[in-house]
Amino acid sequence: MKLFEPLDINGMRIPNRVLVPAMVTRLSGEDGHVNQDIIDRYVRYAQGEVGLIVVEAMAIHSSKSGPLLRISDNAFVAGHADLARRVHETSGSKIVPQIIHFMKVARSGWRQTIDMLSVDEIDLIVQQFADAAARAQDAGYDGVELHSAHAYTLASFVSKRNPRRDAYSGRTMEGRLHMFGRVMAAVRKQVGDDFPVGARFLAEECIKDGYTVEDAKLIALRMAQLGVDYISLSVGGKFEDAVYREGQPLYPYTGYSGDRCMPGDWYPPLPHAHLAAAIKSFINEKGYAVPVVSAGKISDPVDAEGLLQAGMADIIGMARQLLADPDWPKKVRQGRTDEIVRCIYCNVCKTLDENFKEVHCFLWPKHLRQAPPVETVGDAPAWPKDGARLQARFKKGEIKLDWSRAAGDVAGYDVYRAEDDGQVRCVEAVKGARYRDMSVLGGITYTYYVRAYDAAGRGSVPSNTVRLTLPLPQLADLEEVC
Repeated sequence: MKLFEPLDINGMRIPNRVLVPAMVTRLSGEDGHVNQDIIDRYVRYAQGEVGLIVVEAMAIHSSKSGPLLRISDNAFVAGHADLARRVHETSGSKIVPQIIHFMKVARSGWRQTIDMLSVDEIDLIVQQFADAAARAQDAGYDGVELHSAHAYTLASFVSKRNPRRDAYSGRTMEGRLHMFGRVMAAVRKQVGDDFPVGARFLAEECIKDGYTVEDAKLIALRMAQLGVDYISLSVGGKFEDAVYREGQPLYPYTGYSGDRCMPGDWYPPLPHAHLAAAIKSFINEKGYAVPVVSAGKISDPVDAEGLLQAGMADIIGMARQLLADPDWPKKVRQGRTDEIVRCIYCNVCKTLDENFKEVHCFLWPKHLRQAPPVETVGDAPAWPKDGARLQARFKKGEIKLDWSRAAGDVAGYDVYRAEDDGQVRCVEAVKGARYRDMSVLGGITYTYYVRAYDAAGRGSVPSNTVRLTLPLPQLADLEEVC
């Protein structure tokens, strides 16, 4: 599989094409230091053989931000060195930190914008990025990633909504890219040419008057021209359409752009793959072979391999899927795809982040702070002697399923559904032995079965199958009742 072909990124040889993008964990204390919980989270990815681990965004400055990692002072280097060492001791995984600058937000709803920055403040930010990258190098990380995505400072300069009218003017592409260019030049001066420097930015802003993939192609080209060693793509996640809640600072993933950034279960698989493909094709045609990371609801191994084989991406990014099951790469490599704990895109993790709580996965057993270990004890879950006894009833526009509880160390149940004679797919994971399907439509035949799974993803045999053909509503029933 191409998924498991190594890739050299400016001397950093990643063992496979699976990348975990930066995800806020809220496991750091207010002091911003690396602690044991942080180490455990990233070592867990290394145990699962993730090719490239991108550590959650860490601040290059000292602004108040709650539980967020920092790399803004030499005092933080020792903790980062310990994290990098522990990952390297665990497997062949490579690890880079994502470094970020963000501006002030207030509980009143006010937020600082880039047109409020003086030239001296901009100069300071440039230097802070360079100093942070040097600290990452000193800590023994394999490279560094510049955060130029979502609602944060570098992304705001690149944005089509950039309001400045000086050398960083939002009216021209060169003006919008000037800040990133200065940061890249300063970082290279500090770390040298042989230290990998990646960048994450938006393939689309997904806001009114924001840029689309057409601008993103040019942004990626300039990054390639500047010597960026890999390009990681996201979308959305902006302040401009964030929903304000009284007494709370703006959270840039609450509007439509936030939905697009972390698409929930109602979105189809691979909603952003075409954007990464277009950007990769464009820069390749211009003579640049910078590896491109595609991300966004990619969880099926067949889909991941297909994107690589089709030349639509060089690396596959999985955030929520790898949070749910860090052993995804190992299980795929070993042909154990039936044991993958599949992300259901419920976005409980997103809600926890929004409320500044520790980020866990709904699919993990209760009270765990990390994904359960891969080692398993005992047998996989099994149905009772008389079977699962799955039943389905249609009433008031929904299908209600219930079944017998499985025996063993059951972490939950996967619910599988097919429409008419279409493909069977997992539509939900639940903790209890019941499920309500409220997305059904009259005139369609639905087929269901369930599987119990344990904390390591080992599943029972499928339950019995149930099949319901839903009636079409009669026109007389649809007449308005006065």
